[in-house]
Amino acid sequence: MTDAAPDCPAWLDRFRSEAPRLPVPPVFRPAPAARAAAVLILFGEGPVGPDVLLTERAATLNKHAGQPAFPGGRIDPTDDGPVAAALREAWEETGVEPSGVDVLCTLPELYLSHSEHRVTPVAGWWREPSEVAPGHPGEVATVARVPISELVDPANRMMVRHPSGIRVGPAFHVRDMLVWGFTAALLTQVLGAGGWDRPWDTSRVEDLPEDVVSLAARDRGVNVAARD
Repeated sequence: MTDAAPDCPAWLDRFRSEAPRLPVPPVFRPAPAARAAAVLILFGEGPVGPDVLLTERAATLNKHAGQPAFPGGRIDPTDDGPVAAALREAWEETGVEPSGVDVLCTLPELYLSHSEHRVTPVAGWWREPSEVAPGHPGEVATVARVPISELVDPANRMMVRHPSGIRVGPAFHVRDMLVWGFTAALLTQVLGAGGWDRPWDTSRVEDLPEDVVSLAARDRGVNVAARD
């Protein structure tokens, strides 16, 4: 792992400048007593251009079951801060070699009220890509490099709502995954910070599929409209 990423591509310049100063919506403003966690937003240069690494959690989990997410997890006492935790979790979950990642920046902390975690997003440039695959099949079902061009394609974007009628927020339908909740909200900010966003129809609203609602309900046992 290398800090500062002096040789990262020019298409990341705007993101590196804007991301550390992203505004934090009131719903995500951290609570001091929350447990610390970190996720890795890993940018690479894939076969069809710039991409970002996402995982899909195993459907058998009690928490975050079946949900697309950035690699990441709780910061352990042995971790030297959020950067170390994000890189460790990415290696454990996907096989990303920390030595091949240059850290770009950290983004402002975001608070997840339902799980009482304050999450530090860590952005990295995948200088030397390694083979990736689910590291813990019982925790991670899929690892995917998703092209930014697919994420910003208006045809792949929508708002989603809970069957109760409550609007949840933005979502992406890419690589047979429905990315929604916290991950989709963070992705939306990331795409804007990088200047890659394209206009899309925010009036397009779709119901969360029944299987997604059922898996999300496993986390809370009640209203899942605010879940990630």
